[in-house]
Amino acid sequence: MILPKYSTQRLTLKAVSLSDVPSYTKHFVDYEIIRKLSRTAPWPYPENGVEEYLENVILPNQGRDRWTWGIFLHSQPESLIGCVDLWLNGNPENRGFWLGRKFWNKGIMTEAVYPVIDFAFNTIGFKNLIFSNAAGNIGSRKIKEKTGCELIDIRQAEFVDPIFTEQEIWKLTLEKWNKHKLSNPIKYVEFD
Repeated sequence: MILPKYSTQRLTLKAVSLSDVPSYTKHFVDYEIIRKLSRTAPWPYPENGVEEYLENVILPNQGRDRWTWGIFLHSQPESLIGCVDLWLNGNPENRGFWLGRKFWNKGIMTEAVYPVIDFAFNTIGFKNLIFSNAAGNIGSRKIKEKTGCELIDIRQAEFVDPIFTEQEIWKLTLEKWNKHKLSNPIKYVEFD
């Protein structure tokens, strides 16, 4: 399945490529981002870690059971500032995301996840989506709240930063998403 491209008010979402390694590395390899990831993420991050991750995980699975969009500002169309991932088989979550620190608290990730959620429900055919975050990751929590998700569980979990010991589990149903979109619309278009 070909990964669709989306344009929102401020953003372009498109497939990540190896040409994005420099900007991906610049914005992702930051302890403030990685510390809230699952303990499976390495820290310190390996020197060629981003390139290896793209080559060995994202690109071979793109459009099969995983979909990864790079986030680009319209004003900086060649510089990836974050990513939104969608997985068919979650453990437990079906979506993850990250955003460069200097872009936090501007509504960028909320804007970016709208077309991805629509894609999951309307193209892939999900009936429910499960999301998670480190308990205490307020930014991630707010995005889930702003997109109509319901907190369904809190579990023990390990993260890169051992200060985080619990994981919040969230659920979004197709029905709740459709109701949420009517009262909280974010416009986007799909393009080639």
